[in-house]
Amino acid sequence: MIAVNPFDLVIFGATGDLAARKLLPALYHRHCAGQLPQQAQIIALGRNDLSSADYIALVSDKSQKYITEQYFDAGQWQSFIERIAYLKLDAGSDADFARLALHLQDAQERIRIFYLSTSPKLFAGICERLASSHLVNAHSRVVLEKPLGHDLESADLINSCVESVFSEQQIYRIDHYLGKEAVQNLMALRFGNSIFEPLWRHGQIRDVQITLAEKIGVEGRGEFYDSTGALRDMVQNHLMQLLCIVAMEPPISMDADNVRDEKLKVIRSLEPYTPATVASDTVRGQYRASRVDGVDLPGYLEEAGIDSTSHTETFVALKAKINNWRWSGVPFYLRTGKCMHEHVTEVVISFYSLPHSIYPAVEKCESVNRLYIQLQPHERVELHLMAKQAGDKNILKPVKLDLDLTGSNERHLDAYERLLMDVVRGNQTLFVRRDELNAAWKWVAPIMQSWAASSEAPEPYAAGSSGPDRAGDLIEADSVGWIEDC
Repeated sequence: MIAVNPFDLVIFGATGDLAARKLLPALYHRHCAGQLPQQAQIIALGRNDLSSADYIALVSDKSQKYITEQYFDAGQWQSFIERIAYLKLDAGSDADFARLALHLQDAQERIRIFYLSTSPKLFAGICERLASSHLVNAHSRVVLEKPLGHDLESADLINSCVESVFSEQQIYRIDHYLGKEAVQNLMALRFGNSIFEPLWRHGQIRDVQITLAEKIGVEGRGEFYDSTGALRDMVQNHLMQLLCIVAMEPPISMDADNVRDEKLKVIRSLEPYTPATVASDTVRGQYRASRVDGVDLPGYLEEAGIDSTSHTETFVALKAKINNWRWSGVPFYLRTGKCMHEHVTEVVISFYSLPHSIYPAVEKCESVNRLYIQLQPHERVELHLMAKQAGDKNILKPVKLDLDLTGSNERHLDAYERLLMDVVRGNQTLFVRRDELNAAWKWVAPIMQSWAASSEAPEPYAAGSSGPDRAGDLIEADSVGWIEDC
């Protein structure tokens, strides 16, 4: 555990779901671990007229649901909530910001973190009022939650407004997937060992598949989701970041800018889409009502807040190509969707089969070595090999080599725990730089434009399925199939 300096964490939108579900449980665990200094404070801001006691009662009911019973201690929780103060704040009220400044006036030298867990439409106004209220100094940092805009132009506008108050070194654009243990282990596997480097390239790797599937639908966020869609919500950020971690060149060090420089090179090496390749190499889908295990699942168009004529995609599959020496000719298949048959986030790297096998494989099993990096529902890394089946005959069967990188008896840090402490330490390695974000928006722009210009509706797929049939056609055209599970 790395100690951190005293800090004040100011959470805008503290009555929302993210604070209760992720931020406060993460801070509670760091409190229990003894990592939070005694002086560390949490200032929760929201529009509701609540006392601090009212707010603590509210979040105690919500947040404790997201703390595993094994790790919850009533005494620790009581000492943790003593760090929390609640202030009513309207993002458009100068008087409310003045009260916030008064609350923080005695802590000018402490690290001060502003966590903007609000609509991005409010980011510019919040930052302007932070500056005019003299709340921003050399010790200040700001954390921005996604989505940062809906295209390159809107993202640029938000970033320009934020950068008029904070320097790039003070801005932390968070993508919580980068804080997951399995992603950290992927980087360690690649850059901490010599065994994989000769294999990590074209000629050795046949294809890479990155899947982010959710069993849930829009869950009451219909109005937001219908104006966003899966491409903006998942591909442009989460899947893009995972692709970069897999494909990047070894940085000269783990310094933040060295790592982010290499990720940026990957995004800039992605082959741009044209209207023709959007048609051939991308699939968009939308879930329809179905019945699974006796339960009726609604279709997207029946969800609350959704326009009944909406063409917003809830599923995306695409084939990406990286035009550089390492990855030339290696297809990267990305897919994400809501109301899928399983909840899983994983990267599957398939190596080429032997040119000639002298062993017969059991049950005609494909003798392909694969590396699985699963982020959800469990964080694990497995290497799939072929081994001899017990008995007299020389028959091979697939076996799993569980690398067990984290140990089974210790508690693993949640992504937000790691990322919040990185903000306090001033470590930007796992956060997205502005030029990365711009390059990602630029890459998805032709897809968004082609889909917007098309009169065709997204491909339908049954809720609780593995997605539309065309997603299978996309990958099978290269004589490959989606890897459905580990």
